[in-house]
Parts: sequence; C-alpha cells; structure tokens
Amino acid sequence: MAGDSIELISPDWGAPANVRAVVTTRRGGSSTGDWEGLNIATHVGDDPSHVSANRAALMAAAGLPAEPLWLNQVHGAAVVEYSKAAKGDGAESADASFTDKPGEVLAVMTADCLPVLLCDKAGTQVAAIHAGWRGLEAGVLQNALARFASVDVTAWFGPAISSPNYEVDQKVYDHFLRLAEGNEDAFEFSRPGHYYFNLTMLARLILMRAGVTDIHDSGLCTFDDERFYSYRRDGQTGRIASLIWLS
Repeated sequence: MAGDSIELISPDWGAPANVRAVVTTRRGGSSTGDWEGLNIATHVGDDPSHVSANRAALMAAAGLPAEPLWLNQVHGAAVVEYSKAAKGDGAESADASFTDKPGEVLAVMTADCLPVLLCDKAGTQVAAIHAGWRGLEAGVLQNALARFASVDVTAWFGPAISSPNYEVDQKVYDHFLRLAEGNEDAFEFSRPGHYYFNLTMLARLILMRAGVTDIHDSGLCTFDDERFYSYRRDGQTGRIASLIWLS
C-alpha cells in the first residue's frame, strides 16, 4: 500500500462550486508497519519523516492552496477560527475549525470518529468538525454551527465507524437519553447492558434539532472498509484527513 498512488474522495453533497472538500484514504503515502499508507497524524507513533512526506503528497494531490490547520484534537467542543489560530501541528487544542476566507484549509483527523464538513449555501463560510461521542456530548456541532450567519447550511458526514461495529455500555446509552429526547434512535440493543451506537444518526439528530435539514452521509464505514484506518479494528494505527476550504 505504501508507495501506491494516493486515493482521495470528493464529497457528493451539492455544495457551491467554490467550496472545495476532500477526504483521504490510507492508500498511497510513505508510512509503513501499523501506519502503512497515507497516515497524516503526528501523534500516533509514526515516523515523523513519513508523516511529513505524506502531508506534502496530500497537498500536491489535492491541490491545496495552503498548509492545512492541523488541530490538537482532544475530544472536546472548542472551535477555532483559522485566521486567529497559530498554524502548525498541535498549535490549537480544538476539535473543529471555521473560516470565511478563501485559501484557508481546515482539517480534522479521524480513525472511526465522525468527520463532519459544513458549508453555507452561499459558499462564504465552511467548518470541519471531529465528532466522536465525547465531542457530540460536549456540543461540538452546536458550537461550530454558532459560527455561521444562519443555519441554512449543508452538512456532509465522512467515513466513520458504523453502528454494527460500535458497541457501548449502558452508561453511555443512559447518558445520551438524558441529554435529549429522541436520542434513543441512535442506539440499538445488542446484549444485556450494551447497545450498538450510530454516531452518524446522533449527529443527524443534533443538526436537525438546530434547524439543519440538508444533510448528506457518505455511508462509508472505517471498520469494514480497509481503505481507512480504524482504531477499533486495528488498535495502533494512522489517521485519515477530511479537509475543506473556499477557493
């Protein structure tokens, strides 16, 4: 896989033409071993020189206008504005970023958590969100939406672990049911004290409650599809990137 040509996925979501977005797979790149392929994360134990080469290859393959803003993701709810954030890996501890300026590339890294991309219908504002269950619990989606002038936005869900592969315990189930009525729709009983958890369904419920109705789901499962890194499947592994910018 390492050394193969890079494979990128372009969201099919009807965004304005000047809104550009791309998602990586693990195909291509320089990393080897547990991180084989196009790992773009520096915090997972991979050789830093391989990560640097992968990021450079991604910039060239995707035609990025600038180095992405790589966040130090902490499974929280903080949102940073690109123009106010220091660039460089680990410069900002946040799980979402926002911009309304062309040429500023936003990025989130995932290996089972849900990447969410947002854009307004006018093509003037975009955001990238890392949405694991802790981030969804903390309100990362609501905080990102608050940066937009209105909720007339389009959302796209990237590759994430699917419900049949993501089991949680009774505590997580009970907690989300207390947070909001209707959250039970994101869970399916699996065995006593355990439930299959649908991250994308929960994100959809949160967005719909906030007034967002134009929601698109890639339907790609990181656990089942070996083109992607999956922490639940492999343990130590790399990360894919979901990126968005205004051209």
